[in-house]
Amino acid sequence: MSGTLYLVATPIGNLGDLSPRAVETLAAVDFIAAEDTRVSLKLLNHFQIKKPLVSYHEHNHASAGQAVLARLLEGESCALVTDAGTPAISDPGEDLVRLCAERGVPVLSIPGCCAAVNALAVSGLPTGRFTFEGFLSVAKKSRWEHLDSLKQERRTMIFHEAPHKLRATLADLAEAFGPKRQVALCRELTKLHEETRRCTLGEAVEYYEENTPRGEYVLVVAGAKPAAAAALTLEEGAAQVLALMESGARLKDAAREVAGHTGLSKNELYAAALEGRREAEEN
Repeated sequence: MSGTLYLVATPIGNLGDLSPRAVETLAAVDFIAAEDTRVSLKLLNHFQIKKPLVSYHEHNHASAGQAVLARLLEGESCALVTDAGTPAISDPGEDLVRLCAERGVPVLSIPGCCAAVNALAVSGLPTGRFTFEGFLSVAKKSRWEHLDSLKQERRTMIFHEAPHKLRATLADLAEAFGPKRQVALCRELTKLHEETRRCTLGEAVEYYEENTPRGEYVLVVAGAKPAAAAALTLEEGAAQVLALMESGARLKDAAREVAGHTGLSKNELYAAALEGRREAEEN
């Protein structure tokens, strides 16, 4: 029988955020696969946990993943951790999860910190629907293809950014979405100097022209506003009703449908379409 892979979320700054269940899991597994074993060792030492560590990160995940999978198939249990946050989210851990799924190895998530969700919660922007976009590519073509694909995105968008690239990213976001688009810049979440700055993209560009970005950032950007529907005349609405009737709809049903998506009066549409049909028959 195979072992279990546990995805253990780790603190993104404040060690007090590691849950009791996460501590119990780390203490119980046979070994831990870590993004950076040096960072994870500090966390384990803080909680007095002694477990074998293996390296699993972006540059070795193909070979390391197979090695971890082999041990899982032999019955060992493993905890996958990143330096901070939830494994497998915008992270090579997703490949290990896929390998486990293909081989029938159980995978359990031990919930905890996620910088993107924390930033969204404090952003002051709509949270009902959102899209996580991660880090923008440093390659100009890929970066602008990504941004162009989001110009009409109506959901709130979440980006990650490092301090040394923040100014360039803000300038590109302002160009892509317009300087008046709202943004929340959340930095150093859960840490001593945690800060959320809510402003427009244009204001953010100006602020960081004069102030040095410090710490890791999560940028929460408002989605695009729905395009205003062009005002429709009664005559144009009646033409739509007649077109629906030509497709087999009854006059009453066609008038109701056009009224529903134009805001025009159903009764006025009915009368105008009826008059239009009469004129067409007379001619």
